[in-house]
Amino acid sequence: MKCLPLVLGLALVCGLQAATVPLTMDGLDLQKVAGSWHSVAMAASNISLLDSETAPLRVYVQELRPTPGDNLEIILRKWEHGRCVQKKVWAEKTELPAEFKISYLDENELIVLDTDYENYLFLCLENTDAPGQNLVCQCLTRTLKADDEVMEKFDRALQTLPVHVRLFDPTRVAGDRLHTPRPCSHPACGSPVGQP
Repeated sequence: MKCLPLVLGLALVCGLQAATVPLTMDGLDLQKVAGSWHSVAMAASNISLLDSETAPLRVYVQELRPTPGDNLEIILRKWEHGRCVQKKVWAEKTELPAEFKISYLDENELIVLDTDYENYLFLCLENTDAPGQNLVCQCLTRTLKADDEVMEKFDRALQTLPVHVRLFDPTRVAGDRLHTPRPCSHPACGSPVGQP
């Protein structure tokens, strides 16, 4: 009977650990992820994080910029107060090559699930203080359209996560001004970086 509290405590600790995003990348070459990307699919444990133009984590990654210290600067666009705004998020390296510490809203961890560097990159943002409650993942591609094989890989990657996430495709939302052939090209936004 004395072991019961110990067993329950261990089960609770193991259960909490299982709620974090699993690392599947053995290594990540930051220089190879540098450049332009397009958010073509999103998924979240709580769909309200993505379901409207102004949802808190409905962001569109535009560019990844490695720094000399192996950190990562993420350039993204988000619809706020009736206009498209550009934001920069700083991702600080950790001991694990595909994991970064960030400070964006309540999220504090960015994990690269998988990439082939040339075509796609899958990443997740998570609040590790409340594992599984705020988990958002994105499929980034180098072109504006992901092929079926990439989308199938993204779906399989989502199935490995410890929490149920719902897929959200911003390219199929009518009136989505941010996700067009020219991201954030709505008149209120002006031209995105690198676009005429």
